Amino acid sequence: MSKDFAKIAEDVIAGVGLLKQGAPETVKAFSSLSIAATSPSAIDTKTKELMALAIGIAVHCDGCVAYHTKMAHQHGATRQEVAETVSLAIYMGGGPAAV
Repeated sequence: MSKDFAKIAEDVIAGVGLLKQGAPETVKAFSSLSIAATSPSAIDTKTKELMALAIGIAVHCDGCVAYHTKMAHQHGATRQEVAETVSLAIYMGGGPAAV
């Protein structure tokens, strides 16, 4: 089973745009939460995006995996860093996360 995660990431972004039309205050609040959660402080943004990727894998959220992989890459994550993040997520998520 192959999935086009680049397309899924685009769909997530487009979906947020559609939701913003119907529920702008909700999207504004969620966007504020996103910015607060991913802004660099004691942990840099790249690491936070890798953490979000691992959580997305563990909870089986294709949109989360696609979006946070894209964001981690934009913040400088290497292929090896993503691979190690995936390995950790599989370990923490158990067998179902590997599937």
